[in-house]
Amino acid sequence: MTQYPILWSFRRCPYAMRARLAIASSGQKVELREILLRDKPAAFLTSSAKGTVPVLDQGSTVIAESIDVMHWALEQSDPAGWLNMPTAGNDLIAQADGPFKSALDLYKYHVRHPDGTRDIAQQDGAAFLARLDKMLDGQDWLFGHQTLADMAILPFVRQFANTDRAWFDAQDWPNLLRWLTAFAQSTAFAEVMTKYTPWQPDQDRVLFG
Repeated sequence: MTQYPILWSFRRCPYAMRARLAIASSGQKVELREILLRDKPAAFLTSSAKGTVPVLDQGSTVIAESIDVMHWALEQSDPAGWLNMPTAGNDLIAQADGPFKSALDLYKYHVRHPDGTRDIAQQDGAAFLARLDKMLDGQDWLFGHQTLADMAILPFVRQFANTDRAWFDAQDWPNLLRWLTAFAQSTAFAEVMTKYTPWQPDQDRVLFG
């Protein structure tokens, strides 16, 4: 039986989502192991020192950061040209993964924080989203064609939008809304959001990609 890298994943996690998007685009095959974050298997914790997804276990090496999983897949095969991206794309991903993600967490999980945090976080996130809207003016993708930046950032924009969808849809971000809607309605998104039962040691393997 052919052995494939094992991808530990959680369907709704945006980090795992973007890893699956890159693997699917690259055409690489992995053994997908879906888990529940509230009930982490011992085998998963052996692979993931942090206990977070996604994790790509290749046997001899483990890749534990989603952006690194994306690069692993695309560096082997990149038929859509996602890596054909200006340096500014890496900077944009870093801002999305840093300040924007921090704002998103405070916004989404505001009940854990003092009063007023939600509104501040919402506005901090909105500033980044407004910037994306300007970048998308007159084009379908952030840098003119679909790149790593689009697919690395879109899952988090989706999560931000769904935190308060009525508020999000009321903002003057026509380009951003068009970009997000196209992503949410795409075949690529539908394919990576297939539901799987949580992995069990005795189950048949699930191949993805």
